[in-house]
Amino acid sequence: MSKKKWLMAGLVGLSALTLAACGNNKSSNSGTTKHVSMPETYSGSGKATTAGNNSTLRVAEVNDAPFAGISSPTLLTNAEDSDVFSPGGGDSLFNVTKNYKIIDGGLANLRLNRKAKTATITLRKNARWSNGAKVTAKDIEYPYEIIGNKKTASQQYSSDYAAIKGMAAYHAGKAKTISGITYPDGQKGRTATIHYTRMSPSMQYLGSSFLWQTVEPYEYYGKTPISKLAASPKVRKNPIFTGPYKLDKIVQGESTSWSPNSYYYGKKAQIKHITIQVVSSNNIVAAFKSKKYDFANGQQNIVMPSSQYPKLKTLKDYAEVGTPSMNYSYFGFNLGQMNTKTGLNEMNKNAKMANKNLRKAMMYAIDINQVSKKFGNGLTWRANVLIPPVFKNVYNSKAAGFPYNMKKAKSLLNKAGYKKHGKWRTDPKGKKLIIHFGAMQSSSATEATYQYYVQQWHKLGLNVKYTTGKPMEMNSFYSTIQKPKQDAIDIWNAAWSTSSEPTPTQIYGADAPYNYGHFATKKNTQLLNSLNNEKAWNAKYRAQQFKKWQQYMNDQAAYAPEEFNLSWTPVNTRVKGYSVTTEGTNEFWSNLSLTATNPK
Repeated sequence: MSKKKWLMAGLVGLSALTLAACGNNKSSNSGTTKHVSMPETYSGSGKATTAGNNSTLRVAEVNDAPFAGISSPTLLTNAEDSDVFSPGGGDSLFNVTKNYKIIDGGLANLRLNRKAKTATITLRKNARWSNGAKVTAKDIEYPYEIIGNKKTASQQYSSDYAAIKGMAAYHAGKAKTISGITYPDGQKGRTATIHYTRMSPSMQYLGSSFLWQTVEPYEYYGKTPISKLAASPKVRKNPIFTGPYKLDKIVQGESTSWSPNSYYYGKKAQIKHITIQVVSSNNIVAAFKSKKYDFANGQQNIVMPSSQYPKLKTLKDYAEVGTPSMNYSYFGFNLGQMNTKTGLNEMNKNAKMANKNLRKAMMYAIDINQVSKKFGNGLTWRANVLIPPVFKNVYNSKAAGFPYNMKKAKSLLNKAGYKKHGKWRTDPKGKKLIIHFGAMQSSSATEATYQYYVQQWHKLGLNVKYTTGKPMEMNSFYSTIQKPKQDAIDIWNAAWSTSSEPTPTQIYGADAPYNYGHFATKKNTQLLNSLNNEKAWNAKYRAQQFKKWQQYMNDQAAYAPEEFNLSWTPVNTRVKGYSVTTEGTNEFWSNLSLTATNPK
């Protein structure tokens, strides 16, 4: 992703229908292993043809549930929504280098002034929406109103945005506008200036939690209240975009269809029609074998079942393209609630999962190394921290994470007072303990993996049961854990599709709506703040603090890493110009062309 969102994504599937504990009592401490290497670009042989480009590019969105259908980048939460609307360009403001550093040449240019503590964003003269309307300075500012509004459906707010002057007052409902965002040439002009109380080194990069990087069509949305925007027809049925394609049709939850946007400022789209269609992880192999699709969607965050790699890599007329993903899967624990009055997450010392040794024991009891080794086909490997290794400058490769060690798991529980009474352990007060596990419906292989985890926890003496007796439909799962307070799920397994700037405040901060486990400590807040304080302009210091935070999160185990993965897809040989490299991200769709009218 080249956008600032922490998005939910489906889990990477495994091939086994059943999984049992395997290997010795201990396994490797390493959180990284060798994995399959793939090219990041592909261009089919021969020249693109008029007939080919006049045909339809067929793209698969691999997911085991319907997409929600929210087009607004500030309001959507699921990676699937971002994917199915991606030909519209995501309304991204900026152009970037291979390291996601913001440079000139996008929809707008950025100028940071550390001394004045300002960020000035200036739109290009030909910036227009797909309906022909001008993109304005107000369209730059409006996302901040949506994110910060007290009644918003957006989950993007965190304390980092409070560095904008007036944002805290606006967020608290004490002000109707954000005083720190001004318009040097008026709201309908081309420039917006954001005034900060402090500057952050992350502002230099796309995806900063201090600087939003998309626009929203203020005039087009009209007088729709922010609280009702996510459900409005202009967001769900008839959205407009600034990218290379405009939306022609949406079949809710199933597909989107696109044609070139004649108002796009950049490289003109070459293919006349694109369809993106949801395909389940159980059906994706058959779909590619029948040549129904040209590639799977997601770019740097494609979700493909790793178990199917051996079957797909042998397909004729397809090439495999991939890159280290910004996705990672994780386990979360329910530790409290969100205080809806203060907007702060609060931990409950009496919560069922409050004892960190219980959480750690559950992680040491599962052998993710062996699972990944046996079924990941070199495309997945055990994660050791909550920052993917693609962010090599700040990734903590030395952290052990939670390598399999059943003996240690049992010892942690014994010392913490979780004693066995018959088959199951009780809590330290001697009360009956039942732990509810939340997981999403997926392929039969992935669901078998869930069952393996449950079996291992049973061997540990913990009475773990699925929340609803079985894995949950994705949208139902997220509607449950997104509640300010819930007791249906004690531990869950999910994944994040992360931002291109790794600061995790928006997901693990004390006031982050995405902090579904409600983990909030002074130490966590201090470490998160240190990632972007004045000292953090020194890259060495910043990397050091990132690594401290990763180690601290492992020590607390409020969230625990599961797997890293390669983002990959087969690409049909009729496709030219396919690339998952960072540079040229804005032109991903307009760089594509076709040599034939149908997948070969």
